[in-house]
Amino acid sequence: MRHRRRIPKLGKPADQRKALLRSLTTELIRHGRITTTKARAKAVRSEAERMITLAKEGSLAARRQAMGYLYDKQLVHALFDQVPDRYSDRSGGYTRISRMVRRRGDNAEMAVIELT
Repeated sequence: MRHRRRIPKLGKPADQRKALLRSLTTELIRHGRITTTKARAKAVRSEAERMITLAKEGSLAARRQAMGYLYDKQLVHALFDQVPDRYSDRSGGYTRISRMVRRRGDNAEMAVIELT
């Protein structure tokens, strides 16, 4: 049963789904904006906001959790240096999802997820 499941399964086994979300979160933080399907954007939103919350906390334990999740260690250092200044006045809602036209090949709903 799927009582109170946070993310959709995205049609992948658990290990592939975790790797997909880790890579999408890493690229979102690196570039600030990515284009993906709507379901993936909704799934990666919570992970990206969790990483930003960890960076705002700024403790050693939070830094180690972020290093264990994101693929790029230099990106973690940059994240912890820049985020507390950028999002100090905001208590949540660090990402924005905007819908786009459907993908031509399979008519999938596309979206742009970006950091605010």
